[in-house]
Amino acid sequence: MTGLLRKNVAVIVAHPDDETLWAGGTILSHSLWQWFIVCLCRADDKDRSPKFYKALKILNSEGIMGNLDDGPEQKPLDESEVEQAILDLLPANHFDLIITHNPKGEYTRHLRHEETGSAVIKLWGEGKILANELWIFSYHDENKKHRPLAIENSNIYNILPEKIWLKKYGIITETYGFEKNSFEAETTPKAESFRKFTDPSETGKSLNQIAV
Repeated sequence: MTGLLRKNVAVIVAHPDDETLWAGGTILSHSLWQWFIVCLCRADDKDRSPKFYKALKILNSEGIMGNLDDGPEQKPLDESEVEQAILDLLPANHFDLIITHNPKGEYTRHLRHEETGSAVIKLWGEGKILANELWIFSYHDENKKHRPLAIENSNIYNILPEKIWLKKYGIITETYGFEKNSFEAETTPKAESFRKFTDPSETGKSLNQIAV
């Protein structure tokens, strides 16, 4: 999986740790790529925010955090607010690749994941963010029957080398500090998968056609 060609890649996620859980192995496996990670929530979180920036150093990535509401009640956000947050935080570059949440999420369910994926897809489809390719996380939990698993028949499905997975797991348990019996630690996927899109016009069909 080690990338031989340098690419300029943006990862846009809702929370600190999402970048590691759903794409950390991919980031670690492509050390020559230039990574910029946008996290839309928790900039003012005195616990999670410093940990995010420590994780970026291990991932050899740059990044920035926003402060969208992420309270326990998870009230829906106006889609224009999410879109504007992305436009404010993401450098105005043309990226080789943008990676983000699935608009149906990675598990049942987290509204901020869904809102983030939907907003990125819309902005890419409208040409407001520019990239040659868009990848969306491709995981499922079959309505909470099990921890989220990478979907094998996705466009991109990679089983992580043990060394890479252990480093990824260490970011979750040591850098972010999640207990070994936590959802995050028990979830940390040993395989990563993505749905790949190369034509922004595909996003105009419907989110249901794009989502897993």
